[in-house]
Amino acid sequence: MRASGILLPISSLPSPYGIGCFSIEAYEFINKIKKAGQKFWQILPLGPIGYGDSPYQSFSTFAGNPYYINLDQLISYGWLTAEECNMIDFGNDVRSIDYGKLYNGRYVLLRKAFERSNIIENEEFLKFQKEEEKWLSDYALYMALKNENNGKAWNEWEEDLKNRDEKAIAKKKEELKEEIYFYEFMQFEFRRQWLALKQYANDNGIKMIGDIPIYVAFDSADVWANKELFQFDEKGYPFAIAGVPPDGFSATGQLWGNPLYKWDYHKKTNYQWWIERLRFCYSMYDVVRIDHFRGFDEYFSVPYGDKTAVNGHWEKGPGIDLFNKIEEAFPGKEIIAEDLGYVTDTVRQLVKDTGYPGMKVLEFAFDSRDSGCASDYLPHNYEKNSVVYTGTHDNETVIGWFNEGLLPEERQKVRNYLCDQETPDEKIHIPMICMAMRSVSKLCIIPMQDYLGLGNEARMNMPSTSGSNWKWRILPNEFSDELIDQIYQITKCYGR
Repeated sequence: MRASGILLPISSLPSPYGIGCFSIEAYEFINKIKKAGQKFWQILPLGPIGYGDSPYQSFSTFAGNPYYINLDQLISYGWLTAEECNMIDFGNDVRSIDYGKLYNGRYVLLRKAFERSNIIENEEFLKFQKEEEKWLSDYALYMALKNENNGKAWNEWEEDLKNRDEKAIAKKKEELKEEIYFYEFMQFEFRRQWLALKQYANDNGIKMIGDIPIYVAFDSADVWANKELFQFDEKGYPFAIAGVPPDGFSATGQLWGNPLYKWDYHKKTNYQWWIERLRFCYSMYDVVRIDHFRGFDEYFSVPYGDKTAVNGHWEKGPGIDLFNKIEEAFPGKEIIAEDLGYVTDTVRQLVKDTGYPGMKVLEFAFDSRDSGCASDYLPHNYEKNSVVYTGTHDNETVIGWFNEGLLPEERQKVRNYLCDQETPDEKIHIPMICMAMRSVSKLCIIPMQDYLGLGNEARMNMPSTSGSNWKWRILPNEFSDELIDQIYQITKCYGR
């Protein structure tokens, strides 16, 4: 079945509290994309953000971001007042997120709500604690210990805590009991609100596409509590970290810094940790997009301590063995393979062997260094089992890409392929969206910024940079009735 959807992170929704969240605006967005004829809403990872405010560097692969908790819901419970929420400075730029002000303001309110909730008497909360104990207790303790250590990562703590000495851990669990409850409370409320939103989407015929990073952050409860899963030496430090080699984004490559998996250990356990991770994902999303799929075929290993990724090398990943185990555990569940970048024949074969749809990005199709019409990203070369995007969160917007990112000959190449010499440059997003929609790909996902025809001021992320990413938000009335109708007509025209 041909279908389409929209890419918009939860953080990019409008709300009066500085960042998009599970508020009425999220429910209204579902109503609008339904009216526009869409069947999917794709988001970015939902985890609590760490370094650089990136959703791909989270303190836990299982926890949710407390920023997304709807404060109006807490007001309705009687745990907060509207006056208390309105007194907090969340920033005055409705187009951009101020993460510093969020950090200083949100947790003040969430602590007040926790103190008034009497949550430890809540049967639903107690059930949540029990059901999620495998990850929840480690995560809550980790965050409590981070606070006690002024935000430092686990490798900078006292030796007995860094190495999880049983007596030291038991002592801290007692000392930090209230703080641990606070972090468990936030996860309980996050999950309750998210699942209600997802259910509303599903009831309205919208499937949620979640996004999981291939790696977890070094500064995370996952690594602290499960060092045996990763390539660490006897002193508790990684001997290699993740990255990607030099490419079009960076001349020195990208040094991600994530610990690498000890794949031989995972294999011995029948990939139990990965199975649990996917089990959790399928409780949260309808479809899972796995970021950096190439890393399962071969992963780039950079010596720990290097300042760039130049000295890295490729190592073999688990390959199809992992995905056979995943299929056994979750037969028929949907996965999208993010197979972008430099793709080798072995990666192509792995994607084919899994049966997962890969990704096609139109912005990658018109590089002047590619001769002829052989690019995998040109629509006439697509297979049905694929997902087409104009661009992703890591790309320029279509308008920014066309007007700022292309050489003159590349812009002409785009127009020749579109058979369109007339559309003004500032409207080129419309024929580009139509080209994606009419492709044979079974699913078409368009970033909200491209439907709005915005330039690079609306770009979500520029890889290898920090400080200005993950901030863009849609304005309250920007997703207008006129735009809804335009999207609906395009969707209907191309049978999606």
